[in-house]
Amino acid sequence: CYTTLLTSVGRTVMLVVFRNPKDTVVSYYHFMNTNPVLPNAKSWDSFFTDFMEGEVAWGSYFDHALAWEKLMDNPNILMVTYEQMKETLGVEKQVQGPPPFSSKHNDGHYGEVGDWKNHLSEAQSKQMDEEFEKQLAHTKLGAKLKYDIYCK
Repeated sequence: CYTTLLTSVGRTVMLVVFRNPKDTVVSYYHFMNTNPVLPNAKSWDSFFTDFMEGEVAWGSYFDHALAWEKLMDNPNILMVTYEQMKETLGVEKQVQGPPPFSSKHNDGHYGEVGDWKNHLSEAQSKQMDEEFEKQLAHTKLGAKLKYDIYCK
């Protein structure tokens, strides 16, 4: 739990990276299916439903985001977005590479911003839009995620 982590690190500065929820669900799905120590995810549609209901290994994306949202003004926490890192920090090649635990090479989706367009149906995209609007749109973290740019 992040609250336990916060109390255990004391005055250490933490870097917290968030990714827009549409690319997060796609990346998470591929992570589950390429990591040899994890069970393969169900079908895309089943996985998407589980993700939206918070029924995945690390729980609800939106609950997690809202918990960190409360800490955005903490001077010991720097929150950045994955998209921001790829745009401005010049780490595209580092961020884009295949995960170290995978024997597969980059198959064209890993780390790509906007890959959600190749996976989410129109109904799934709309469902995510509605949930984002309900949960995060009017928060500082929601603004930082630039949802209208990366998810529309």
